[in-house]
Amino acid sequence: MKVDILAIGAHPDDIELGCGGTIAKLISEGKTVAVVDLTQGELGTRGTNFTRAEEAADASKILGISARENLKMKDGFLLNTEEYQMQIVKMIRKYQPEIIFANAIDDRHPDHAKAAKLVSDACFLSGLVKIETVSEGENQKPWRPKQVFHYIQWKNITPEFVFDISDFMEKKIEACLAYKTQFYDPNSKEPMTPIATKDFLESLTYRAQDLGRLSGVDFAEGFTTEKLLAFKNFDGIVC
Repeated sequence: MKVDILAIGAHPDDIELGCGGTIAKLISEGKTVAVVDLTQGELGTRGTNFTRAEEAADASKILGISARENLKMKDGFLLNTEEYQMQIVKMIRKYQPEIIFANAIDDRHPDHAKAAKLVSDACFLSGLVKIETVSEGENQKPWRPKQVFHYIQWKNITPEFVFDISDFMEKKIEACLAYKTQFYDPNSKEPMTPIATKDFLESLTYRAQDLGRLSGVDFAEGFTTEKLLAFKNFDGIVC
């Protein structure tokens, strides 16, 4: 199943928080998006890996994602090993995306930066002819995405470009709140965490609003890029 974009996150909810609005907009424009979660988020203070799986499925329906898989790597202990690289290579070759969205290059949670490098290395390896992989009994063909973009998470990394999500901010928040155990709920009896506060929930809006202010739109999501972007024309640029 070939898709236009493959979004990869260290944990279920990374995608929704980091680039949920962008994904919603791209899908509305006819693009196909698949998601791969590297871990089950099993070390999360609130909820369980089972509730996270249910919440990820709900969020996927809200955004309109075509497919979602979980590689069940060890939460909190992501390493840039050959084993983990090859698991991601198989996903890249399976979905053959033109663009990959990956975790932030630097962040509060150590898994995020580790996942960013892990995915980046796997993207390169996936294009090597002499690396052979098999999926569902068939030999996979080499495939290397054209671009790898890293979404921004907890830390305020300066973006290298932003994507206008003005008409999809509500959809992003709805997808994030599908993770009922993880985010702000005044009636929850679960322990408090940094992402379960009211302030964190509100930050999703005001941070996107601030990027929008800087770029001339209402709301935006920011990305860094591994390769210099080249424009064929200026269509679509907000002036």
